[in-house]
Amino acid sequence: MVHFVEWAVRYFKMRPADRISGHSPLHFDLSIFDIFGTFAAGGELHLVPPDINVLPNKLADFIRRSALTQWFSVPSVLNYMAKFDAIRFDDFPTLRHLLWCGEVFPTPALIYWMQRLPHVQFTNLYGPTETTIASSYYTVPACPEDETQEIPIGRPCDSEELLVLDEHGRAAPRGEVGELCIGGVGVSPGYWKDPERTRAAFLPHPTSPQGRIYKTGDLGRVGDDGLVYFLGRTDSQIKHRGYRIELGEVETALHALGFLREVAVAAVPAEGFEGTGICCAYVPAPGRYLTPAMIRQALSRYLPPYMLPARWLALGELPKNANGKIDRRRLKDLFQLKETSLLR
Repeated sequence: MVHFVEWAVRYFKMRPADRISGHSPLHFDLSIFDIFGTFAAGGELHLVPPDINVLPNKLADFIRRSALTQWFSVPSVLNYMAKFDAIRFDDFPTLRHLLWCGEVFPTPALIYWMQRLPHVQFTNLYGPTETTIASSYYTVPACPEDETQEIPIGRPCDSEELLVLDEHGRAAPRGEVGELCIGGVGVSPGYWKDPERTRAAFLPHPTSPQGRIYKTGDLGRVGDDGLVYFLGRTDSQIKHRGYRIELGEVETALHALGFLREVAVAAVPAEGFEGTGICCAYVPAPGRYLTPAMIRQALSRYLPPYMLPARWLALGELPKNANGKIDRRRLKDLFQLKETSLLR
């Protein structure tokens, strides 16, 4: 933890005059950085009242009122604020850094934020709790021109290591998909009183005899630019009608449509040739009337027919877990419950 905090304070040039958000709940590891990063810099920590987390305009007012210089949040919240158009052009004049971590930030929402806040540095952080807060970073150099543009998770933080390994535990060739594994000072000793689970996830380093790595369960690839790109969970790569599909690609295309406030894709078991059914839960943008047929038709301009969701669920809000991330397990349960009720 100390290594990460010291790196972050240096990289983000945190100082005593900084006013930093404390947005994450205390059981979420991002709060470690909020608290100890602020203390290390000698700045001010501004705790975000939990009752305004689902009120985009109230959150924006909090940033203005608190004159924050650094805002650290999760993509679901940032996306929510964008969809409700809570940010003005040249808003938050004191803000210098906006950071996110925990899940993919849809590029259309990132474009929204960057167009309105050209004075702010935007940084994507990546890393599971098992490797301490974050293990890699990418500061977006300019506002993306294309809503389908991928935002990398970037390069490892100081004294961290980001590996993309194939099924044999060897480095995957550039451009090929492999499992993201993390080495370095952030790797934890393992799971408390759970040696079996620890042995399955924490492995010897493939090239360093004394080192260890953590298998994240995430898929990634190294791009031509040498940066690492996150592609989704290993369990989000499915086989549907004989094709291998990354559910994250379907979600990216749905976000690019521009008329959905929230969207998430899940896979549920299906009978017969399909193998796995692709399901989409969505929340329309304010004031928009949408049917699954309308969304499917628009999506067909970006994706081939075998990647189009077959089951749809309109919701007032996507379910979230205690950390503010989309609760994908709950979504799968909702689709399976819907399927059961239809069979009855």
